Amino acid sequence: MRAEILIVDDEKDIRTMLSDLLEDEGYSCRVAANATDARQTVQEHPPALVILDIWMQNSDMDGLELQKWMRNLYPNVPAIMISGHGNIETAVQAMKDGAYDFIEKPFKSDRLILLVERALAMARVAAENAELKKTAMNTEIIGESQEIAQLRQSIGKVAQFNSRVMLTGAAGTGKELIARNIHALSDRKNGRFVTVNCALLSPDQLSAELFGTEAHDGRRRIVGLFEQAHGGTLYFDEIGDMPLETQGKLVRALQEQRFRRLGGDIEVSVDVRVISASSLDLHEEIENGNLREDLFYRLSVVPLQLPSLSAYKADIPALCRHFMSLAHNGHKARMTFTDEAIAVMQIYDWPGNVTQLKNVVDWLVIMVDKEVIEADDLPPEITGKTAQATSGFDYIVGLPIKVAREQFEAQYLLSQLDRFNGNISKTANFIGMERTALHRKLKSLNVDLDKQNQKSNTKSVK
Repeated sequence: MRAEILIVDDEKDIRTMLSDLLEDEGYSCRVAANATDARQTVQEHPPALVILDIWMQNSDMDGLELQKWMRNLYPNVPAIMISGHGNIETAVQAMKDGAYDFIEKPFKSDRLILLVERALAMARVAAENAELKKTAMNTEIIGESQEIAQLRQSIGKVAQFNSRVMLTGAAGTGKELIARNIHALSDRKNGRFVTVNCALLSPDQLSAELFGTEAHDGRRRIVGLFEQAHGGTLYFDEIGDMPLETQGKLVRALQEQRFRRLGGDIEVSVDVRVISASSLDLHEEIENGNLREDLFYRLSVVPLQLPSLSAYKADIPALCRHFMSLAHNGHKARMTFTDEAIAVMQIYDWPGNVTQLKNVVDWLVIMVDKEVIEADDLPPEITGKTAQATSGFDYIVGLPIKVAREQFEAQYLLSQLDRFNGNISKTANFIGMERTALHRKLKSLNVDLDKQNQKSNTKSVK
């Protein structure tokens, strides 16, 4: 997406020359002849950069005053000041007020283009650093399973278009992580990724957060999330929890990409990609009257269902190593897992999905003071299910050894099949049997393989 630059100068020839020069360099330009026009243009939607003439005739503000006004509303938008009557004092004052740089007329085209490139690069880096500090999270997608490979492929396709995306899946499946990856792979990657949690705000708060507020003088206001995300991506977390009172306003804003701030009468225009997510059954929410059907279909242009962790348990070892590394602040992890510990974790169903797995690893780092994590070190909710599977020991010891062995083998093989989502080849490789031998053993133990596969597939789509 082309960066948009606002040029403010009272001389038409200067405005035309600058816009032609910058558009030849691939930028998009808007122009204003005075501070009034500039304020109107900025309030419609903010530019990526502004070039301001300091001395302007027929203007209620000079460039320095206008730069202060803009910086108060959009502190991340850099300004380059220009003047034909420049002096050191003016340049120093402009820099003190937050301008990126000052250039005196007449100036060389190459010099201006270089300043524009540097100012935009600085703004991008500042925005990225702020976003990293704010999110404090790693956005890498870990895993080599077929499910994760298919997810990566879908993300790559979706990212190339500006269509709205609806991410659905159980809680903890990493919906925001996927949304950030779509943003990072799109042509909006240099824009902001702005998040709104629909469940945490009341209707009045959410309207103000989304669209901003404006005082009657048109100057003092709160910049809404739509404006903050201009040129980037706006992510709605748990869209099904958005109050009905706000849903109608959002429908109009999505349809027209225009809206009015609370208390204002100016039509604001934005260019925003919207990604939404929910762990609810949204069709059921529509039937219950909690979600507008027209809003759902506007947001769900490209639906993307995220798999539960139970569908790709083979990636648990890689996920554990990744989360262990993060828990140690990016340094080489000092803790590893035994095969038995990994096996227990792969048998467990993980109702809280990847988020629960990360929490378990964090718990281990805090609570276990050893370098190798064993099965007994895992928290009770993980080991509890495995303990239940073997709690019938008193019953088994009362059986003839042949019957007891068959029951144990059947339970063991069922657990391993569940661990590898019914994949015979992976199960056979892990337990050290030939694939054909495993088939014969399962048949001799009367294990219904079709029923087991159906069980694994059911887990995968939950």
